[in-house]
Amino acid sequence: MRIALIILGAVAVAFALDRLTALLIRRISRGRYRWILEPIHRDCRRPAIAVAILTVLYLAVPTWLGLPERKARHIIVILLIAGVAWLITKFLHVGEGVTFSRLPSTTVTDRRIRRARTQLRPVRRLTSVVVTIGAIGLILVTFPRIRAFGISVLGSAGVIGALIGLSARSVLANAFAGLQVAFSDSLHIGDVLVIDDEWGRVEEVKLTQVVIRLWDERMLILPSSYFTDRPFQNWTRNEARVVGRVEIELDHTADLDDLRVEARRLIESSPLWDRDRWVLQMVDVNAQAVKIEVQASAADGASAWDLRCDLRESLIRYVRDQHPQWLPRTRSEYKP
Repeated sequence: MRIALIILGAVAVAFALDRLTALLIRRISRGRYRWILEPIHRDCRRPAIAVAILTVLYLAVPTWLGLPERKARHIIVILLIAGVAWLITKFLHVGEGVTFSRLPSTTVTDRRIRRARTQLRPVRRLTSVVVTIGAIGLILVTFPRIRAFGISVLGSAGVIGALIGLSARSVLANAFAGLQVAFSDSLHIGDVLVIDDEWGRVEEVKLTQVVIRLWDERMLILPSSYFTDRPFQNWTRNEARVVGRVEIELDHTADLDDLRVEARRLIESSPLWDRDRWVLQMVDVNAQAVKIEVQASAADGASAWDLRCDLRESLIRYVRDQHPQWLPRTRSEYKP
């Protein structure tokens, strides 16, 4: 009965502190700090109550469920360490969410916002991993036998540490590569990349991998070390605007001035063109045909892709219907 009363008292004290904290936050958050205090109280409420209850139990319970005082306090200390780790991890999640909520949602058009989103998430995940590992280490330290065994092994030869390092080499390499990708400013969330002739947009930058949504809605998942070891194309590193390119082959008799007029009409009538730049040029020639390239800018990668497809289809239709003699032909000479 005494232990039950102490536990009920601890729960009552914890909930009283929670209500008092809610009242203070409600009074303080009427000003400019409401956007950060209310999410912290709402999301960190449960782990904070658990930590408060365990703290009161640690201070008030000499014995617990018939166990000696030393063992009872040891169990409470283990639970308290886990509760504090839970509270810190939850606080990190709240900090990330609050920071993202303060950023504008137009991540495609603002490079600084995309860079902030790219850098915050890997840091939060790495910090959560460090907190979790630290909590496990503190729990193991509370056991004298395990602590003595670990110190003796590490101090004698360090073989286990070397084996762990070798086995986790790829994981650690990807983790450090993820931090390098996040802070090297080589890519951001929302950037348009071309990797092995695959076009896609960066969907998520994790600690050990990068998720890319391809043009056909497939998800390409690559390790973070890929972007530190291999080259890739980033179309939107400095700005979101993308220049689309369309190449077609025509016969040598094709009138480029006529084709240029039609290309200009198609581009200017397209809502996907950002009214910035366009050009039609002959970029190559061979014995059978000439290669024509049309370049037109769009606001982002998705618009540039659709603009390229529309231009390619419309130009081929124009040549086929209006000037079929411009289509590539193979010539031969007959000598009787």
